[in-house]
Formats: sequence, C-alpha cells, structure tokens
Amino acid sequence: MKFDWAQNWPVFVGEFWTTLYIVGIAIGIGGAVGLVLGVVLYVTRRGGLLANRWVFTGLNVLVNFVRPIPFIIFLTAVGPLTIALTGSRIGTEAFIVPATIMASFATSRIVEQNLVALDPGLIEAARSMGASPLRIILTVVIPEALAPLILGYTFLFIAVVDMSALAGFVGGGGLGDFALTQGYQRFDWGTTYITVLVIVLLVQAIQFLGNFLARKVLGR
Repeated sequence: MKFDWAQNWPVFVGEFWTTLYIVGIAIGIGGAVGLVLGVVLYVTRRGGLLANRWVFTGLNVLVNFVRPIPFIIFLTAVGPLTIALTGSRIGTEAFIVPATIMASFATSRIVEQNLVALDPGLIEAARSMGASPLRIILTVVIPEALAPLILGYTFLFIAVVDMSALAGFVGGGGLGDFALTQGYQRFDWGTTYITVLVIVLLVQAIQFLGNFLARKVLGR
C-alpha cells in the first residue's frame, strides 16, 4: 500500500518539524557545550593560555573515547541516562539526549582544531598587552576563528541531520523514520525519493547559509 499524499501530507509536515526540533535542540545545547569543551581543550593544552596537563589529558581521553562510537550503539549505551533525564527511552525527547551528547563531543573537536590553527602571534600580542585569558578568548581567539567555526557548525548541522535519521529506532520520528516506514518498507520509492529530496534541500540551504555567513565574516 502506497502513501496517500493527499490525505497524509500533515504527517509528512509533522515529521519535517520533528526533524528540525531534534536538530535544533541537539545543535543548540550540544553546540554550546561543545564550544566550551573545545575552548578548554585549546587553552589547557601544552603552551596554552591555561596549560594544565591533567585537565587536557582527561578531557582529551574522554572525547577520543566517545567520538568513535557508532551512534546507533551510543544511542542504546546511554539508555539509563536517557531514562533518568526524560523518564523514558522511547520518543523524541529520549532521542535528543544521546544526539545532544554526541553533538557536544563532536563540536568540541571541531572547535579545538579550528582554534589550534590560529596564529600564535595574535595570542602573544594580546598577552603582552596584559589581557586576561578570558579577555583573550572572547576578544581575540573566538573572533579570529569565527569564519571557520561557522563552517564547522554547518558541518555539525549536516551530521546531526544524519543522526536524526536513526530517531525511528527509539520512536523519535522525523524524516528519516518517515522515509523508512512510509517509503522503503512499503516499497513506495516515490515517497522515499521525495523525503530524501527534502532532506537534501534542507542540508543545501544550511550549507549555503553557512558559506554566506563565513564569507561575510572574512570580508569584515
């Protein structure tokens, strides 16, 4: 039985907004936490503004431990934490917990790599003028790395959209689940292709916006 678009269009629209909800929360919270973690990794590494071997090593090991875990496995592994935070391991909110955690660790590495690429001379110049580490981070480090950070967060958005396709495994809904249940499982290739096209257009729109903002920042 094929999907009746005339009758079930609201279902598709609802799943589209579910995807945006999942991605928005995961990037909003995960992106903010990841920014903090990435900055901590940057400033505590050897030669950093607040060099601390123990803090850097501990956080670095934690990030390296979590990031390689396939998301579908991570999704089940954090089940007890998900239940503790949301009261269930099923549903959209239950999916957002592991998605946000994974986004946080992914962002931390993106941020760290972009900050490490900065010219050390800029930091030393700010230091020589007596600026505090916090002031250097807020007025030198982040502004100078803003363009690549925007591109990094654009990549993160695409990665989280990718993760959201697995929301159906815990009853989280979204376009990925819609394409699987309403298209693939019913051998309705038209529904599958339309859903895929919408996801591609969404990703392309965000990529265009990210590129545009990065160019604006570089041209400031």
